[in-house]
Amino acid sequence: MTVAASAGLGLLALLGGGFLGAASAADSTSPPETLPPVKVTGQAPDPDYKPTRSVTFTKTDTALKEIPASVTVVPAEVMKDQAMQSLADVIRYVPGTLAHQGEGNRDEFVFRGMNSAGNLYVDGIRDDAQVFRDLYNLERVEVLKGAAGMIFGRGAGGVLNRVTKKPLFENIAEASVTLGMHDQARGTVDLGGRASDSVAWRLNAAGETSESFRDGFQLNRFAVNPTLTWKPAAASALTLGYERVGDRRTADRGIPSQDGRPYDTDRSTFFGNADQSEAHSYVDGAYAIYDQDFRAFQLKNTFRITRYDKYYQNVFPTTTVPVNATDMASLSAYNNANKRTNTFNQTDFTGKALTGATAHTWLAGVELGHQDSDNKRNTGFFGPGPGTATVLVPASDPFAVATSFRANGTDADNRVKADIAAVYVQDQIALTPEWQILAGLRYDYFKTRFDDCRTTLTPSTTPTAATDLERTDKEFSPRIGLIWSPTKTSTYYISYSYSFLPSAETLGLTVLDKNTGLSSADFAPENAKNYEIGAHWDLTPALALSAAIFRLDRNNVRNADGNGGFVQTGQQRSQGFELGLQGNVLPFWQVYGGYAYLDAEITKATPAAGTLGHRPQLVPKNTLSLWNKVDITPAFAAGLGLIYQGSSYPNADNLVTLPSFTRADGALYYSFAGGKTRLALNVENLFDKKYFPTADANNNITVGAPRTARVTLNTTF
Repeated sequence: MTVAASAGLGLLALLGGGFLGAASAADSTSPPETLPPVKVTGQAPDPDYKPTRSVTFTKTDTALKEIPASVTVVPAEVMKDQAMQSLADVIRYVPGTLAHQGEGNRDEFVFRGMNSAGNLYVDGIRDDAQVFRDLYNLERVEVLKGAAGMIFGRGAGGVLNRVTKKPLFENIAEASVTLGMHDQARGTVDLGGRASDSVAWRLNAAGETSESFRDGFQLNRFAVNPTLTWKPAAASALTLGYERVGDRRTADRGIPSQDGRPYDTDRSTFFGNADQSEAHSYVDGAYAIYDQDFRAFQLKNTFRITRYDKYYQNVFPTTTVPVNATDMASLSAYNNANKRTNTFNQTDFTGKALTGATAHTWLAGVELGHQDSDNKRNTGFFGPGPGTATVLVPASDPFAVATSFRANGTDADNRVKADIAAVYVQDQIALTPEWQILAGLRYDYFKTRFDDCRTTLTPSTTPTAATDLERTDKEFSPRIGLIWSPTKTSTYYISYSYSFLPSAETLGLTVLDKNTGLSSADFAPENAKNYEIGAHWDLTPALALSAAIFRLDRNNVRNADGNGGFVQTGQQRSQGFELGLQGNVLPFWQVYGGYAYLDAEITKATPAAGTLGHRPQLVPKNTLSLWNKVDITPAFAAGLGLIYQGSSYPNADNLVTLPSFTRADGALYYSFAGGKTRLALNVENLFDKKYFPTADANNNITVGAPRTARVTLNTTF
């Protein structure tokens, strides 16, 4: 059993046998109502578009306007009204962020110009496996832009945290059915209630099957998440949950480029082989969350263990289509299997104290974790005999069959283990009613052991010697912010935050130069520093406007040295401005949206890297999103959304441009049965705009969906 598992189970046992026992003993001599009621983990969904509080980014219950950072919260109501299908849809309405293609097999995002597939969390616990996540059981999605090392540990430009639904000690009964174009059929259910005065339960489940406008694409997924909360006394609560999610889909890596732009082809054209491009993942997660109020302080212990089983295989375009009469496209193929287990335990102590006239809200915590990952890759070969690793096909008919998949030269075959330990402290200091300081410090220990399992290969390939590697990083992550609230409706702040990226941040180490033996284990962590000035205004009690000016530097970036090796001399800088607007303009008019201006540049690079002065991957200068929902009558409502994304580059070489685009979405709603049932028609891309929202590289460019309609029947009972 891992250190984190032992610590987590041991602490839960102590809590169950000691603290619960103490609470029961207290109950025998005093009535339960004398104990302060504990806040059950989670919170009721926001009834509108304007959330006001969060526990995610301070680990204390804090007003959003008192957090000295750019925080965007997407409530369940927004996701429901827009019929969002994925986290990529959610991100489109978060200023300063962009969805990365993720090679068509995973969620991946760019936060303020910093790419990350690992800065994903669920209920504050790391959830960094490269899989797709469903929205079926979410009450909100919270995104923090900027360095977030003090609370979350390793990372770069931001964090996405999913807050899941928990039992609420009230009856919950809701179901929905969605039917859409391309044979989409989806159903969800959300049930819950009070089993007794001390026990509540909740069950969320979903199932979906769908095709796509893309030739050969198939999607099938299911999810189920039962949870149970037990409150043995007024001051304690234990929540247990289990989640099983399966996702099987075609791995679609889009189209190649030609002459510096996406290749001019039909939106449906699949480059490669859809039948040989499949990604599937199965995720099993179990968790226990214990809350206890000890009057003078509160304790929260979260233990989560998650098993990820991921496999994907793809045949995909690899090079630019040349500008000539033949228009030949190059295809490659490979498959990759990954099995990972994440085990984490977080123990947080929070409380309030007074020192003279100064009020403190303090936090002290410990996180222990263990990650175990097995990874194996095989290259695809085309043609008879041993075959070739690439094949040329006509761009007008870009199809090929990979005849075999086998290990080739540098193909990965490894097992990686990582041990994580961290301690952190934070103080939110109210100096006066107008002035506050938030200061925190985290210390991380991150040790990775990389076991290379490669063996001698067949004579037709080039063998690569197995190399075991190890790396330990120890790092402090500070954060400090000054907050000024001159009125009850306005807040201004200035802040600094820091985070680091260990060489094995995504659980991988590799030899970089076979001649010198240089490996990624020889490099110190990269780091990110965020400087920010921001403001928050309550324009009305129901409408909030936020703004931030920031600079985010990513340092110690690895660059080629021109001699076959690498040096840590690179730097990437993102600076800009963000606006966020959400809430009710009028009682019948709800809005949600934001604007971001990002001036991103690679400010330090070697001549061999060839990227000095370039813009990083997938960083448009301007992005704008605005969703409006208007209640026309008590029964009828309408929605209209606009998304603008400026031009960007799919690669830091800046050789290919993704054109800017504006997309319009619309919706009509009809409520009946006393408001308990709603029929919604959502239309994405109303004007059938051809656009390219994201990419993985110059020749893996995602084609945006054409006009697509969905009808959803939602009812509560």
